[in-house]
Amino acid sequence: MDEKRLDYFREKLRLKALSLTEMIQRSSAYGREKDRDIQDIADQALESYTTDFNFSKNSSDRHMLLLIRQALQRIEDESFGCCAHCEELIEPKRLEAVPWAPYCLRCQSLAEKGRLDG
Repeated sequence: MDEKRLDYFREKLRLKALSLTEMIQRSSAYGREKDRDIQDIADQALESYTTDFNFSKNSSDRHMLLLIRQALQRIEDESFGCCAHCEELIEPKRLEAVPWAPYCLRCQSLAEKGRLDG
């Protein structure tokens, strides 16, 4: 991959990481600010659901942030755009849609089924 294309992906990944970091910080701050002295049972249920949802979203965001940091490291290691499993080139359309993707479509499918070795 040429340097201009790598710079494009580096910037795209950096901006996504910044956005996720801000969302994680806002979500964490929201969880600390909430008033826990809720009397109404329906409000308690809603608060519990919201807390669980935010925790799940925060966890997903942190996982994506990790994948983005790994993709940025692959750019530095000059292995960006190659599948982390089979080492074949990842399709350009896939990288455009999901630049933090560590696997090609075939290996991603195997990973999702729990059948990826190594």
